[in-house]
Amino acid sequence: MPEQLHGVLEPIVTGAGFELDDIDVRAAGRRHTVKVIVDSDNGVGLDDLAGLSRSVSAELDRHDHLINGSYTLEVTSPGVERPLTKARHWQRAHLRKVVITTTDGQKFTGRVGTAGAESVVVLVDGQARELRYADVRRATVEVEFKPAPEAELRALGAASAAQAEEES
Repeated sequence: MPEQLHGVLEPIVTGAGFELDDIDVRAAGRRHTVKVIVDSDNGVGLDDLAGLSRSVSAELDRHDHLINGSYTLEVTSPGVERPLTKARHWQRAHLRKVVITTTDGQKFTGRVGTAGAESVVVLVDGQARELRYADVRRATVEVEFKPAPEAELRALGAASAAQAEEES
């Protein structure tokens, strides 16, 4: 069902200027909860969510055969607890602190630098490290209540410049 809903709702979401990040459908008896998660490089405001919720609801009403029975609709943006699973998630987490667990079981904290199509530069213990997305089991943003240290930002700037030079 989420695949069919994705095809129906993606044009509505992208037409409003957002990306359809995920659709989660859960059933509890004959009632369903349809959770539509949207994102944008510019963030998603409450007014945006309200307008998009009305549009998505109207579209679901036109395609009620995709959800058997009544449903509750939730249109939301991803929270900070969202795992970083796609290149665009890493790009949006630029300069944020992340907790990473690799596929071989290593767990560490780092700061996100330049994120490309296949890998990301992460500053770990003062050293820039290129990390392939395929080697990441789980990564989430760690909430910080103060600005990133200048030394880390400078180190990431130098690492980004070196990576750009290697790619050219």
